Amino acid sequence: MSASKQPASSRATVYNYGSINIDHVYRVPHLVRPGETLSSTDYQIVLGGKGANQTIALARAGGRVAHWGQLGRTDDWALETLESAGADITDVTLLEGSSGHTVIQVDDAGENAIVLFGGTNQRFTSERIEALIKNTDNEGWLLLQNECNDIDAVIRQALDRGLKVAFNPAPMTPAIRDLPLTELSLLFVNRGEAAALVDLDEDSDADALIRALQQALPGVNIVLTLGSEGAWRIDGERHDPLYQPARPVQAVDTTGAGDTFIGYYMAALQAGRDDATCLERATAAAALAVQRAGAATGIPVVDEVETFLQIAGRPE
Repeated sequence: MSASKQPASSRATVYNYGSINIDHVYRVPHLVRPGETLSSTDYQIVLGGKGANQTIALARAGGRVAHWGQLGRTDDWALETLESAGADITDVTLLEGSSGHTVIQVDDAGENAIVLFGGTNQRFTSERIEALIKNTDNEGWLLLQNECNDIDAVIRQALDRGLKVAFNPAPMTPAIRDLPLTELSLLFVNRGEAAALVDLDEDSDADALIRALQQALPGVNIVLTLGSEGAWRIDGERHDPLYQPARPVQAVDTTGAGDTFIGYYMAALQAGRDDATCLERATAAAALAVQRAGAATGIPVVDEVETFLQIAGRPE
């Protein structure tokens, strides 16, 4: 049986140390301006958080993923979405107090603006982190973002344990530079995150960003996502970067598109697929996600991605 055909149960686990948020989503004609009061045309409360979104995407892609998270006790309803997607939620803990949550504006062009409150995502104890790392299969992956506390400790302990670490430094902060980034197995960055890491303007072109990332993080495998401009896989061994064009679709809501990409990429990597296929599947999944409202609610299942790839074929 080939690696790409392995059942999820036979693959090394991806452990996702990830945020779980309650998203308050407002549909608006345009993103609110300073001093403006704007009426929304729709309002929803849904499960979100970069960590939860990436776990759902990974599970819906057919991957094997265990989520490490914390949620306010009164929001336990949100666990159903994680579990029904196929994620292992054994290590999601309910705490007293407020869950992480966001206020999200989505405008008529599909663009979004987000205000984030950390809540229970920022209350992991050192004892719990140590216990989580200790109980891992050291053949697995650790996936994490920057919405939970003690990221430095988690990465260093995971590396000591022998886990491969994939990191998405979102939201980007100055403290990211102090992390052991050169020891990562995989780094996911969008244009803004890449530019901030290498001190370039956010409107820098792909070639400039790629050269700067290779110089700043030698030996690190990097995936650079550029929205409608496609995505690049930058090889830590200095081989020529791989490019995947974006799928030309009409965006309804871009919230969660990057998380969908990461989840599908990790699932394809876990299944033993090559780098080009990982990029192709992740880009297709993100293209489907932006055509739907909502973050977690917009993440496609694997059969939809397979059908989309068959119908759409390879982009020119």
